[in-house]
Amino acid sequence: MLSKKTKYGLKALIYIAKHSGTEPVLISEISDNERIPKKFLEAILLDLKKHGILGSKKGKGGGYYLLKDPKEITAATLIRVLDGPLAMLPCVSLNYYEKCDDCPDEAKCNLNKFMTQVRDNTLSLLQQKSLYDLAKL
Repeated sequence: MLSKKTKYGLKALIYIAKHSGTEPVLISEISDNERIPKKFLEAILLDLKKHGILGSKKGKGGGYYLLKDPKEITAATLIRVLDGPLAMLPCVSLNYYEKCDDCPDEAKCNLNKFMTQVRDNTLSLLQQKSLYDLAKL
């Protein structure tokens, strides 16, 4: 299940992708239109800025804007930035791998094999969808 942080982050990015022309988009505008608590949204957008997905401008005409073309930003990247690993178990994670303490042999673990398939299918779908696709621009 997506966390609220990820759900709100995706909603905000879709809004920005749809509404950012030449001017950055205000936090208050996103918050009001997408019904996202403003303080929570501020933290999410700062996180996305730290990861190089958004830029910001202060002062009059300020707000947030995308740093890349929406076609270049995959859903997989966004979910990893906002929520961390896509894998359901640490032993099948591509970017955050950890051996399970209770597993004597990953090569013989049926749960590992199944969760690897789940990860691969999920990752395939999430890598095929871009922010452009989510926003239907």
